[in-house]
Amino acid sequence: MTRNTTAARWAALAAVATLPALATALTPTFAEACACGCGVFDVGDGTFMPSDAPSGITGWFRYSYMDQNQNWENSGKAPAADNGDKEIKTSFFTIGGDYTINAKWTVMAELPIYDRALTTTDDGTVFGPAGSVYTGHLTDIGDLQISGIYTGLSADMSTGLSFGVKLPTGNYTGPIGPLGGYEFDRDSLPGTGSTDLMFGAYHSGKVTGDGKLSYFTQARVQVAVMTRDGYRPGNEFDSAAGLTYNLGSFGRVSKVAPILQLLNSYRAHDSGVNADLLNSGYERLLISPGVEVKVNRVRIDADVALPIFQHTNAAANVNIEGTSGQLVAPALFKVQIAYGF
Repeated sequence: MTRNTTAARWAALAAVATLPALATALTPTFAEACACGCGVFDVGDGTFMPSDAPSGITGWFRYSYMDQNQNWENSGKAPAADNGDKEIKTSFFTIGGDYTINAKWTVMAELPIYDRALTTTDDGTVFGPAGSVYTGHLTDIGDLQISGIYTGLSADMSTGLSFGVKLPTGNYTGPIGPLGGYEFDRDSLPGTGSTDLMFGAYHSGKVTGDGKLSYFTQARVQVAVMTRDGYRPGNEFDSAAGLTYNLGSFGRVSKVAPILQLLNSYRAHDSGVNADLLNSGYERLLISPGVEVKVNRVRIDADVALPIFQHTNAAANVNIEGTSGQLVAPALFKVQIAYGF
């Protein structure tokens, strides 16, 4: 397999931002390094509010999974034969923590670990003859993300600004096959090799006087400022909005709250000699039902995200570079456990 493998639609963002939802305690998500839509996990339930732990310190672990098994060109399904990549199965194991310094400042850090299997077409340089299909496997760390949140815009910390940096700690080369070729393209590796800047904002509030029905809106942009080895990931813009309803306590369970949110994600084309210029970049809108459960200092968040609309950039035809389209997943799954110390 070879190494070569608009602005955000503000109208879509505006539609998303009109939905109310609960602002939930901060338990940040992964810093994704793939061109597969992973950045959408960085917004939404459990990603942006300061911790309410007694000491101000919260640690968390998240497991997420997606199986990209459908070839997609522009706004619809496309023949699998058009795409040299056939399937990408990924489990994300992410550890992180945040510390609320005071009512105005919170800092956080997170590190993902990827377990990924890529089934793709050999070009004759990896395992076997050109045209044969192989499955490469990789388990390695991704890119470390360090962020700060300023919550001094409102007394109740319901409005905040975030800023941070993604460091190139992840594997951006990948394993080499017995014939000397790379098993993975740059856009399917745990690390991008780039240093990125991140900026975001959020707002939350109550819909009803008793506070049971609440809302949030959130947006975040990520831009690569330093790159290496001929690959620059496309700028990415993600937003989220949703509703949550607190059902109250049940025995030892202090809170049960179903959540419904919309997620919007836009990414520009990748660039550089090791990027696939034509078959990179996307936009999609997802609906994501979920639930938040709290037991003493333990909080559990779980949800599934289902695409409503998807558009992936694709080569006009297979003859241009031998492949056309991008692999998408029919659903994205997430479970997160956080503990406030």
